[in-house]
Amino acid sequence: MRRLAYFAAVVETGSFTAAAERLGVTKAVVSQQVARLENEFRTSLLVRTTRKVQPTEAGQAFYLRCAMILRQTEDAFDELAEGSAEPSGTLRLTAPFDYGVGVIVPVIAAYTQRYPACKVDAILSDQTLNIMSSNIELAIRVGWLAETGLQARKIGTFRQLLVASPSMASQVARLTRPEDIATLPFVANSALRAPLNWNFSLNESESQVVHVQSSISLDATLAVREAVCHGAGLSVLPDFAIADELAAGRLIAVLPQWRLPSGGIHAVFPTARFRPAKVRAFVDLLADREQQRQAVDRTDR
Repeated sequence: MRRLAYFAAVVETGSFTAAAERLGVTKAVVSQQVARLENEFRTSLLVRTTRKVQPTEAGQAFYLRCAMILRQTEDAFDELAEGSAEPSGTLRLTAPFDYGVGVIVPVIAAYTQRYPACKVDAILSDQTLNIMSSNIELAIRVGWLAETGLQARKIGTFRQLLVASPSMASQVARLTRPEDIATLPFVANSALRAPLNWNFSLNESESQVVHVQSSISLDATLAVREAVCHGAGLSVLPDFAIADELAAGRLIAVLPQWRLPSGGIHAVFPTARFRPAKVRAFVDLLADREQQRQAVDRTDR
């Protein structure tokens, strides 16, 4: 079982050195154990280059089996320890970069302070990682769920807001309908599926789809936010990414009477009968923080 863990760590980190650091052993131990596996199977499981270690086709198939076995083993131990007072172990999670920096990181800090026997290995990325092949126990998805075959819990929602810098206040004041924003520069977030098409609604019976032309296109929400703060143009941004800027007056809401579609915030898990205590504790803490954030947001409207 230990050799399986060593091999899986090498595949997940892409390095014998990084795997050794994660496992708390020497690089030589990891290398020897993986070599023994390859000798036993008489098959190359890894391709070693000067920059990275990658699994062969056989190695990738073997890794998927290993990851499943290791996860089931960890779940079994967690289930036995479920009655313990404190969650423990390393929680491996992923979240989008912007939501991760603004919301997840503070929750991680609070989580490790509340549960000192827990560690967190977080991957903040705008790429949607496969939680099964990446051996991830918890994924936070922001937006609209597209995955199937997984378990999910909705923990909150977010609003999308049309915003601008105060330096554009005089131009913004002349806008009366969403279609008018086409006359002003727009900063597009190219990481979105349709960054130039926005569906505004005034009430249940009146809505308007607006197509904008971008003057600047950036592939990260936080980069878009900074461009807008510096007066580069209008943009649509999620409330969790701009709450501080709105409160401090670095951004202003544009056409606030018109609403854009709200999105969901979900905790997504691998399909399993048992949910480890460390995962449940983190999700509960995050859900509490989301309720607090949204309560503040409602009072500010």
